[in-house]
Amino acid sequence: MQQQNQNTIQNPKMPGEPQSKGPEMNDRDRLNDCLSSEKWITDNLNVMTREASYRELHQDVLGILAESHQCARDLFNLMFEQGHYKLEAAQQQQIQQAQQQFQQYAQTQFSANDQMNMQ
Repeated sequence: MQQQNQNTIQNPKMPGEPQSKGPEMNDRDRLNDCLSSEKWITDNLNVMTREASYRELHQDVLGILAESHQCARDLFNLMFEQGHYKLEAAQQQQIQQAQQQFQQYAQTQFSANDQMNMQ
């Protein structure tokens, strides 16, 4: 893994990958298609799991959902290892700001829900 600048984390692209994209599918396109399909499957399995009324069906679909999440994660990791994704490292100040925003949001949402439940 190499760093392009202080905040960008990216692996080098695979050797032999063409610099310009033509109409044919390459390995990145295939992996991206697989990842998109897994995301779609996971989204729909989430709905099915949530709405299954039969306990055993719910448990079976929940297991398949976990496998689908793992497949999507494995595909992302493979694409990252091959240099198709880059990450931006966050500064400590950005992390603290996001945490404060979430805490403020949670306080307003949960306190409003508590007040509604008391009435």
